[in-house]
Parts: sequence; structure tokens; C-alpha cells
Amino acid sequence: MHRFAIVLLAALVVANAGASPLAYVPNEKSGTVSVIDIATDSVVGTLAAGKRPRGIAADPAGHTLYVSDASAGALLVIDTASGATVASIALGKSPEGVNASADGRYVAVAVEENNSVALVDAQARAVLAQIPVQGKNPEHAVFSPDGRWLLVSAEEAEQVDLIDVAQRRQVGSIAVGLRPRGMGFSPDGQRAYIACEMVSTVYVVDLATRKVLASIPAGKNSNGIAVHPDGKTVYVSNGVDGTVMQIDTARNAVSATIAVGKRPWNMAMTPDGARLYVANGRSGSVSVIDTASARRLRDIAVGELPWGVVIR
Repeated sequence: MHRFAIVLLAALVVANAGASPLAYVPNEKSGTVSVIDIATDSVVGTLAAGKRPRGIAADPAGHTLYVSDASAGALLVIDTASGATVASIALGKSPEGVNASADGRYVAVAVEENNSVALVDAQARAVLAQIPVQGKNPEHAVFSPDGRWLLVSAEEAEQVDLIDVAQRRQVGSIAVGLRPRGMGFSPDGQRAYIACEMVSTVYVVDLATRKVLASIPAGKNSNGIAVHPDGKTVYVSNGVDGTVMQIDTARNAVSATIAVGKRPWNMAMTPDGARLYVANGRSGSVSVIDTASARRLRDIAVGELPWGVVIR
């Protein structure tokens, strides 16, 4: 069967997958997005997504995916019902992490070789601003829950940069460890959790004072971050160890360590916080973790080099 026919068939399956949330996984080497029905933890579709899909986000309703294609230097806009790419927005060289604001108005993309963050109008499907940042090779740009701020991590930095979304410019930096990667906010937006890969540490940052409140030793090459909806627990993936650590935010201490696949990267949590989905880059799989018991339930085979997960 030709690839186009496979993707078309998969899109039809996705459109009829029912009301349960879906997890979308960009596979960088395969050039696809795997679609997982989390009711059954099975792959129900595969969508074409350029040549090197990396970052991924979705609009609040889950009708649209935003996927960075590093090869094309573009943000792909994918309709989840049909599986079709309906727009391609030029960004610059090597776009990586993608994040959507909670209200669905904006999409932010870290553009690595431009040392900038592209702020995209989701409705107009157009770049509003290319915002320079101090950190070299930015990887993630994450909106605060209220949409006021963008926090930006970069591979060649020992700080995270803070962008004022309304002003569309960097307004400060917060010193952390070498090579900050994954980031997440507490539900109230008062704290940010930043995984710094080269020092294998998670930093807890107070957004009001822009100061580090705590540094939490993690596993080797800590990378992805996911925050539980109740704010009581944060999860960090450890790339070399092949583990995910559970952090108790009241104590700022690791409370459990869960083995997953090889080179766990970015992660996403179900809306109810019951399960965590972890992209394992070198295993070509997604590990599913039960958050109540801190136990890996299963692994789901996806494409090659899965980069992350978004759930809608």
C-alpha cells in the first residue's frame, strides 16, 4: 500500500476514534505523527508531518495540531479530523519546541539557529513576531498558565529567558544550571520547574522574584518536565538513566523512580492527571505511567525517534 493511502486510511480511523482523548507523538526520523487512543493505549492512526517533526502542540479543542518541521524550517498546521496539513508557516532554521497558549490565541516556537522565539497568531496562521533571546540554540518556549509570559530554555545557556508576550520582547533572565531543557509551570503559575541536562538537576523558580527557590538532584541528563494538574507532583525524564522521577513539590524531593525506555525525552499527562505518557527516543516507543502507583503500565510502539507527546 502506498504511503499516501496508509496516511489517508489512518486519518479516517482517527476521525472516528470516538470521544476519548488522543495522544499525538511526533516521530523525528519517520516524518510522522503517531496517534494513540488513550482509552485503549493503542495506535489508531499515523499522520504525515514533513521530514523531521519535533515539537508539537494542539489547540484547546484538539481540532488542530502544530508541529515543527526542522528540515523545512516551518510550523505545520494539521487538521486532526482529516489528517491533512492545511498550512505551513515559515519560521527559520531548525525550529524545535512548540507550545500553545491556554486560550488558543497564540503558538510559540523556539527557533534554534535564529536564537529566537516565533510568536504565531493561531487564527491568522501568521508569524506576529520573531523575538530574539539571549540563550543560544533555544529548544523550548512555554507559556505561563495566564499567557502573560513565555519561558525559554536553550542548549547553550545557564539561564532561562523571560519574554513578555504583550510587549513581544525579552524582559529578563533567571540563572539556572547548564543546558536547561524541559520546563513546566505550577497550575497557579507562581512556580516554574526547569530540567537542566548537563547538571542533572531540576530547578524550582519563583516567577514573582525571578529567583531559584530550590535545586533538586535528578537522574543523569535530566530533560523533560511534566506537572500534575493538582500541582503536588512534577515528573522529570532522565535521558541516560532511562527513567522518570516523581518529585513531591511540598518537599522538593524525589519520591519515586520509574524505569522506562531508552532516551526518554518529552512527556505529557492526561487531563485528569491519572497517566503520564513518555516519548522514548531510542526505543521508538511511548511508556505509559500510572501516576497514583508510580508504576509503568506498558510501552506502545510508535515511529522512529519520538520527540514528545501532546494529549487532547
